[in-house]
Amino acid sequence: MSAYEALASAYDGLTTDVEYKKILDFLEAILRQFDKQPRSVLDLGCGTGSMSVLMAQRGYRVIGADLSEEMLTVAAQKAADCIDPPYFIRQPMQKLRLPMPVDMTVCLLDSINYVTQPEDVQETMRRVYRNLSPNGIFIFDINTPYKLRNLDGQVFLDENEESYCVWRVDFDREENCCYYGIDLFQKQGELWCRSFEQHCEYAYEPSELTQWLENAGFGRVQLFGDRVLTAPKMDEQRIYIVAMKE
Repeated sequence: MSAYEALASAYDGLTTDVEYKKILDFLEAILRQFDKQPRSVLDLGCGTGSMSVLMAQRGYRVIGADLSEEMLTVAAQKAADCIDPPYFIRQPMQKLRLPMPVDMTVCLLDSINYVTQPEDVQETMRRVYRNLSPNGIFIFDINTPYKLRNLDGQVFLDENEESYCVWRVDFDREENCCYYGIDLFQKQGELWCRSFEQHCEYAYEPSELTQWLENAGFGRVQLFGDRVLTAPKMDEQRIYIVAMKE
């Protein structure tokens, strides 16, 4: 089963700890630091649209793009009551094509790690650059290699009244990839239905991502720690990367 095919309907209920508002507050702190006031935004890898909807509610014109049809279905339902709802499209990142440029692109919650072929990440960066307005800004985060390597062998449980999810993690050092085996049990009447998905994240080095951004045409590139306007620490688990189209 492909990534998020079964998990889409349970995703929001199992990720209530994701602090979307605080993430957006941090993104806006970055914008203030770089004196940017974007009006149009692409939420690349938007998933179930939680960030897309929140940004729309704050007055941005939002396009949400994702590869998963199931996640986009949930996103569209979530956005139905928005006064100015996001416009959702189904596209792989490395084939991104927008009808008009946007002022800002964001790619959050380690979505870049899910693009497991380095050449596809490089093409994604070229596509993002092409689809940004002049002086546009690209902000994304990654799970660091430090974090992914230290997840090896761990097991995680997530549950609520409707779903029970078991994550088993293995890091393949030869492939430089972190594999998540996900057993999902969802309540259907008096019964529980089991499904299985395997997710994979590639452990990208910040230095190689910086080089690829510069190769794609971006000018100033800056790295931040996890929701702090300071440089990442050696043991940072998540970092934010900001690139300018100048």
